[in-house]
Amino acid sequence: MAEKATEASTFRRFWAEKLSFLDNYSRFVNREKPLPSWSSSDVQEFIASDPVYGPTLKTAREAANFGFAGAAIGAASYGGLAWKYSKSLHGAALSFLAGGVFGYTFGHEVANHTLQLYRLDTLTAQTKFLEWWERKCGERS
Repeated sequence: MAEKATEASTFRRFWAEKLSFLDNYSRFVNREKPLPSWSSSDVQEFIASDPVYGPTLKTAREAANFGFAGAAIGAASYGGLAWKYSKSLHGAALSFLAGGVFGYTFGHEVANHTLQLYRLDTLTAQTKFLEWWERKCGERS
């Protein structure tokens, strides 16, 4: 019985370590009053104002575009092929969803290598943007 408790504790510690990045966002997500929405011009203002994390955030946003383009291409091609050969609505819909997931993953990997995201700390840049936005919204109130 003690062995199972130790095994469960080890399992929890393993996943707590793997998901520790969520702690960076918890203070922004678990607020009583959520942060207001921001626009592209707000993000561009942050990019221009922060010489350290601004370029990193800009690169991360460019990488998201790679992922979205990959998702669109993957969804259209997989869904189209499934519809062409099966004429099954549910098969085409599942292929459309799977193609979107595969395409997004592939597009994100292309961005990772093309834009060299592995060299950047995008999590910190996004957190710094949220902190900046929180301060900016606090000044408005």
